[in-house]
Amino acid sequence: VQLVESGGGLVQPGGSLRLSCAASGFTFSSYAMSWYRQAPGKERELVAAITSTGGSTNYADSMKGRFTISRDNAKNTVYLQMNSLKPEDTAVYYCRARVVAGRIYDYWGQGTQVTVSS
Repeated sequence: VQLVESGGGLVQPGGSLRLSCAASGFTFSSYAMSWYRQAPGKERELVAAITSTGGSTNYADSMKGRFTISRDNAKNTVYLQMNSLKPEDTAVYYCRARVVAGRIYDYWGQGTQVTVSS
């Protein structure tokens, strides 16, 4: 099982980034996917989540209207489009795959750094 995030980097305040998370080794279309982030000295927090079919999404309040989660089950990839970035969005961003099927299957990627700074 692998989840590989990409697309992070340094961006100025007000800028945009698109993160990708490529999945392999499991049936991607069966899993709910989510993005989390962890800033230095802070706990990991949920950013956004999307159901296995992509039919429903939810966002942390501070990301609503700025971030958009989407997925392409044909490409085994989940995305996070981040607009109007703020310095407080600086963090390591992780993707997560989770499904309950008899037991809980729960996988994390290694993370990608996003730094918002002028």
